[in-house]
Amino acid sequence: MSRQALGKGLDALIKQTQEVANLDVQEAAEVVQNTPGMSVQKIDVKKIVPNRFQPRRVFDEEKLQELASSIKEHGLTQPIVVVYDASLDKYEIVVGERRFRATQLAGLTEINAIVHSHLDDQQMCALALIENIQREDLNPIETALGYRNLMNKFFIKQVDLAAYCGKSKGAISNTLRLLELEPEIQQALQDGQLTEGHARALLMVGTGPVRMDLFNRILKNKLSVRQAETVAQSLLSPAKKAEKAGKPVEVTAFENDLQNALGTKVEVKYGKNMKKGTLVIHYHSLEELDNIAGRLKHKML
Repeated sequence: MSRQALGKGLDALIKQTQEVANLDVQEAAEVVQNTPGMSVQKIDVKKIVPNRFQPRRVFDEEKLQELASSIKEHGLTQPIVVVYDASLDKYEIVVGERRFRATQLAGLTEINAIVHSHLDDQQMCALALIENIQREDLNPIETALGYRNLMNKFFIKQVDLAAYCGKSKGAISNTLRLLELEPEIQQALQDGQLTEGHARALLMVGTGPVRMDLFNRILKNKLSVRQAETVAQSLLSPAKKAEKAGKPVEVTAFENDLQNALGTKVEVKYGKNMKKGTLVIHYHSLEELDNIAGRLKHKML
């Protein structure tokens, strides 16, 4: 599947939106005045609603207050980006929800916005995710959930997503693996108690009490990533250590191909002679399971 999997013309749309979103209001107005389907307007904040596909779930209240104070004093220099929903007579945020929230805190009743006359759901989801990633505004779990949302809703492969986000396919895959962690660990990642390096060490030891024990040790003893990795290695069972040492090339290739096709983690587990084994397909929600089932049915037709 080519990069058109993310929608015809999305390359240009992303570039165009990012360019104008980084300009001040006057500059943005000059750029979009001859651009079909785009305009710069001053909008009543009561007519603006959040992005349904917003990947960001955590907004630092202290930083929002700081931005609100700046907006009170200097105004909002960069416009937000919205799309007009004629059926609701509302404007849905595409880029700039943090700026919008700070504007509300500042007590302003209007906000400058770049208005798209139309964007479909796929474009909305992609723009919101990629904009936040490029600004490095998301924590690791928010990024992983954003990736999964885009892949599940629009049947996008990791390789296509990697190209648009400017990441390697391996980086996308490693981030998605964070969603295999227990809820308590994911929350610690969102709160900044753990780094992605700690999370990767935790993923080494499998699920259950062993992982949770290591998680608690990391927090209690404030282990560095290197220390956490050393402890994780010591906790691996002989079988796991053998697995970490490497699988046959053909098995790894098969796992990678199937992971790309299904958009989720796939494992081949086998005995000594490899004549018998188990194929494990991971999923993390009923929606994702339905998506996997749909992909499998599509492949069989």
